[in-house]
Amino acid sequence: MELLAPAGNFTKMKYALEYGADSIYLGLPDFSLRARINDFTPQKLIKAIEYAHQRHKKIYITVNVYAHNRHLNKIEKSLKFLNKLKPDGVIISDPGVLIMAKKYLKNIDLHLSTQANTTNWQSAKFWYEQGIKRIILARELSIKEIAVIHKKVPKLELESFVHGAMCMSYSGRCLLSAWFNQRSANLGDCSHPCRWDYNVFIEEQQRPGVYVPIEEDSHGTYILSSKDLCMIKYLDKLANAGVKHFKIEGRTKSISYLANVVKIYRQAVDTYELRIPTNIRMKQINKLYKELNKISNREFTTGFYFGGEKMPMQKYDAPYVRPDLEFIGEVLKVKKLKNGKYQAQLKVHNVIKMGEKVEVIVPQGDNFKIRLPELYDLDKKDYVVEAHGGQNKMVLLNLDKEIPLFSILRKKI
Repeated sequence: MELLAPAGNFTKMKYALEYGADSIYLGLPDFSLRARINDFTPQKLIKAIEYAHQRHKKIYITVNVYAHNRHLNKIEKSLKFLNKLKPDGVIISDPGVLIMAKKYLKNIDLHLSTQANTTNWQSAKFWYEQGIKRIILARELSIKEIAVIHKKVPKLELESFVHGAMCMSYSGRCLLSAWFNQRSANLGDCSHPCRWDYNVFIEEQQRPGVYVPIEEDSHGTYILSSKDLCMIKYLDKLANAGVKHFKIEGRTKSISYLANVVKIYRQAVDTYELRIPTNIRMKQINKLYKELNKISNREFTTGFYFGGEKMPMQKYDAPYVRPDLEFIGEVLKVKKLKNGKYQAQLKVHNVIKMGEKVEVIVPQGDNFKIRLPELYDLDKKDYVVEAHGGQNKMVLLNLDKEIPLFSILRKKI
């Protein structure tokens, strides 16, 4: 099983790999579906590929927009650039871009994006015959349908999303953003109108202009907003159907979200691969599922994998669920002091106070809790009892116990 994690920037990429991802996917700023928040300049992309390969991890680059004529010259230049960098794969959705990729990319695997809406084995066979090595399947498929695709095209690698935000449109091909904001989702510039609250009305044909509101509550309804996908309890069923590549969504999420979700799914994949007795395995998986609920979400659904029957997909009452835990900081540096204690440099993201009990999320191993000591503010060059996030606020913590680099701190609110 391969666990793929998103990377919206270089820092997030490092956290994804440190917390257990086998590979990461990221996009060229102009030609991925997260273009607005993508800061991978050519130099950063070179650095990212070197960083991943030095750690024996894989890196996949998305060029999965639906291109217009005006994009083709720039796409050609980008593909030639990628050919020099040698990523492990390039993810494409547009047939025209695929033709160009086959011309300019040498010895680089070609993957088909979920945007291409592959929902049957004949389509899968067609794309395989065009040179596609792996298909990221449409999210509208059931596990039974996936199994048929694998049986009919056994040499084709299959990848599926297992966790993260779900788009209300067919495989993410949404027109609302372009209509409301002139920002095309299929060109990587979605404004996420599905997460907005709406007033919904009905109009009876014999009474034109008389609109009767349909309300979930006094604030309207989030009728277009899907719950988040969560398949942590069913990874074995996906694997048995032929999926060996599990994808986490979230290039726009925080490093805290990314680190926690990747670590939890890493533990889940490892648990499944141990092939321990089912009752013991599910006890561990249920424990991990509870950990996922500690992270900001929109409640969970299994999407279309079971025909939409196991968990309802829509969340009508609010855009998300806010857990009672808050991300407060990330550990950027650690050193051992002469007195045997440890000093950690913490980038503060939300208010922290001396004496607070906080949970330390570590890249590997068990998380643990500590009580915050007095804080040394690197800006004020003095000890303080509290610090606030923003503007790259840095503090030093002197601790009896070592906190690993890349650790995430959170507290109850």
